[in-house]
Amino acid sequence: MAGRDGGHRRTVNAAAATTGRPSRKAWLGLVLLVFGVNTAHQWWVGRQQAAVGLQVAGLARAGDIHMLSSDSCAICVVARGWMQENRVPFSECSIERDAACREAFAATRSPGTPVLLVRGQPQVGFDPQRVLQRLQKSS
Repeated sequence: MAGRDGGHRRTVNAAAATTGRPSRKAWLGLVLLVFGVNTAHQWWVGRQQAAVGLQVAGLARAGDIHMLSSDSCAICVVARGWMQENRVPFSECSIERDAACREAFAATRSPGTPVLLVRGQPQVGFDPQRVLQRLQKSS
């Protein structure tokens, strides 16, 4: 006995194909592809940063890197963590707690923290590649 659809049953995928909407299987494939590409990208960036960290640690000596930081600066936390993780020698002062640090910060005319003084040259923000380039230039 045939139903109202004339004896033809439509599957979900056939319905999706006729409506132009992707099936759940297609969405799952897309999600897995994006996840895989993102994971590979993060792995590659991690390898690159580790290589830069080794180079910076090899070039930096005590006193070469001084960070002018702020107690509420999230990038300062990232910079501090990166340098500690890569065993890069650096010193740091807080512009909120140290008057001399606040004066040094004002002298840079920087719009914000962190300011890294790399062999005396100010760099606004934190970019390990720029730190490496400065250390290589002044070697």
